Amino acid sequence: MYKEILLPVDLDNEATWKKALAAAVELCQAFDANLHVMTVVPDFGMSIVSQYFPKDFEKKALTTAKADLQAFANKHVPGGVKVQHTVAHGTIYEEVLNTAKKIKADLIVMGSHRPELQDYLLGPNAARVVRHAPVSVLVVRD
Repeated sequence: MYKEILLPVDLDNEATWKKALAAAVELCQAFDANLHVMTVVPDFGMSIVSQYFPKDFEKKALTTAKADLQAFANKHVPGGVKVQHTVAHGTIYEEVLNTAKKIKADLIVMGSHRPELQDYLLGPNAARVVRHAPVSVLVVRD
């Protein structure tokens, strides 16, 4: 049923991925699917902000994120599950949707937390992905 499963993770917040990872791994094992683990390094937003960071800050952040994501997958994804790593740079929900399209994902598995007031006003990344994804999205609550 599923062949390409995308799992976006926030490496700095275990609560956002712990249960989602377990669900994604179980689905990969059940359907012999490929697991695409991704993380997103946010951009600065406004160019004026970038002047306060060293010139090579983004490059170093992307390199560090790639190493951290590979270590994450080695530690948490069991052997036998085919895994790919993707590090994106930009707006989180947009990069998740772009990556899903690029890898031809047929399922996105995301962790989500209990919404707080600001999430209702701004919309959390999981909600944006659910609204705009061209494929099924499984949102796993922590």
